[in-house]
Amino acid sequence: MPLMPHGKLAGERCAHLTRDHRCALFGTKDRPAVCASLMPEPDMCGGSAKEAFVILRRLERVTAPEPGKLLSRASRAS
Repeated sequence: MPLMPHGKLAGERCAHLTRDHRCALFGTKDRPAVCASLMPEPDMCGGSAKEAFVILRRLERVTAPEPGKLLSRASRAS
């Protein structure tokens, strides 16, 4: 059973990341379609791991739902 059956919230660390920030599901049938379809680009990844995390935090912040419109895990499951 997947550890994150309802996805992850912005800012939440993926349960499938290894200690060195690699996807433990890469290349397996259990890897979520949204992850498998992601095509990293320089605009998203920057020139270093540090820059990639800065960009990722900014993307999560600007795409987060408005306060009060957040869905609970229970409501997302239905």
